[in-house]
Order: sequence, then C-alpha cells, then structure tokens
Amino acid sequence: MTDDRHRNDRHQEEDEERRESTQGGGGISIGSLSGGAVAQGDGARAEDRSERVGERPAAAAATPPPPAPGRGGMAVGSMSGGALAQGRDARAVDASRQLLTVTPELLAAVREMRMELSHRVRTPGDGLDEVDGELAELQAEAGLTGRARRSRLTRLRTLLTSGATAVGGLASLAAVVEAISRLVA
Repeated sequence: MTDDRHRNDRHQEEDEERRESTQGGGGISIGSLSGGAVAQGDGARAEDRSERVGERPAAAAATPPPPAPGRGGMAVGSMSGGALAQGRDARAVDASRQLLTVTPELLAAVREMRMELSHRVRTPGDGLDEVDGELAELQAEAGLTGRARRSRLTRLRTLLTSGATAVGGLASLAAVVEAISRLVA
C-alpha cells in the first residue's frame, strides 16, 4: 500500500505543477501580428525563415501591448516579422530575409563608383578591395533578380560611411550612399 500511496502523491504533485505552469505563468499575448513566428510552452521553438520582397509593411498604429498573460509572460503591441518564444526550452530564430528592388539610380552610381575604384592605386589596409567586392556582389545579385538583400545594402552603406576605407574622395560616394539610404529607410 505504501508504494501505491507514494505513486499517487507523486502524480498529484506533477498534476499540480502542470496546472500552475499553465494557469498562472507564462504565455504570449500579441495585439497585432503580420508575419513572423511565435511559440510558447514546454519545448517552445519559433523560427521565421521567410523571404519578404519589397518594403517593410507600414508600422501599425501605436498599439499598446495587451496585458501579459501571467507571471513570466510576454506582451507585444504589434509584430511584423521576427521570432518570439517563451517557455521552458524557449528558442527563437529570425533568419528571414528582406529583398528590396534595386533602383536604376543605385545601379548607375555603383557602376560609376566601381569605375572610379579601378583607377585608384591600392595600398594595404585601404579597404578599397573590400568595397569593390561588395559593390560587385551587389551588382551580381541585382543583375540576376533586380533585388538586393536589405542586410547587404545596410552593410555596404556602413562600410562606405564608417571612415574605415579610402573611398572618401570618390565623387560617386554620395550618390551610392544616398540611393542606398532611400531604399533602406
């Protein structure tokens, strides 16, 4: 009889723990969701591996987050893309890509910058080869699809404006940076 009583006590404790974890704690509450992935629970896992073409969706009106669903819960007003996980083994991965249509102005500015770079004498550490490589990859990607990844464009803009390269004197620099900035704004 002692073994049966011990098993019953253990089952009652497990049932109580399960009730506590589902009733009073955790959870995710989202006011508006337009893309992305959300998971909640024991083996929670959320992944967004989407490929979005075009501009980001317009930001939703400032929506206050709904009340969090209990202690340890999360509340989000609006979410457009990304990944969110909450719970015991929570894991969230946002591996999404956003593709933007490359404008003819950007392509013309990139061609001009590459032409200017071809006439520059290279010195170790000047960063010109790195810039030329990024510009070539942008041209190749845009040439195949007419689009470029947002991350590529922001990385290139950062490279061009960081002062870490010797591109500061190029006449085409402002045109490339401005065209990229309009796309990723």
